[in-house]
Amino acid sequence: MDDLDRNIIQILQGNGRASNASIARDVGVSEGTVRRRLKTLVNDGIIKVVALPDPEVLGYDTEALVGIQVDPDKIDEVAGLLVELKESSWVSVTTGSFDIFCWVTLPTSEELGNFLKAVVGTIPGVRRTETFVSLSVRKRNYGIRL
Repeated sequence: MDDLDRNIIQILQGNGRASNASIARDVGVSEGTVRRRLKTLVNDGIIKVVALPDPEVLGYDTEALVGIQVDPDKIDEVAGLLVELKESSWVSVTTGSFDIFCWVTLPTSEELGNFLKAVVGTIPGVRRTETFVSLSVRKRNYGIRL
């Protein structure tokens, strides 16, 4: 990956719907070059093209980060189950006080409570959870600094 690839990615992080022609103008290369570079970036798994919906607009008013302590021999199994849940949008195995962090989005705080008790709390190997409810989201994107 070179500076041209980084520039293309940065433009797309700012506007995921930018056309190849506008990207080409911005970086000073041909549209064909941008098209080929994008194809390679996607095929090599360097970037993924996704839609990032706004949960609040869709009626999901409750978002939370759930810290989960797990039996050491069950970490991968629990993480795998969390990944499959429609309520989870991000799952990370970590170090520190919690073995796993999971970002969840639900319509109401009542449904969050039910989810924690009836779903997360019943997963074999889960020892303890601590939930951090989001009061407001100030930044929502998946971009990284290149």
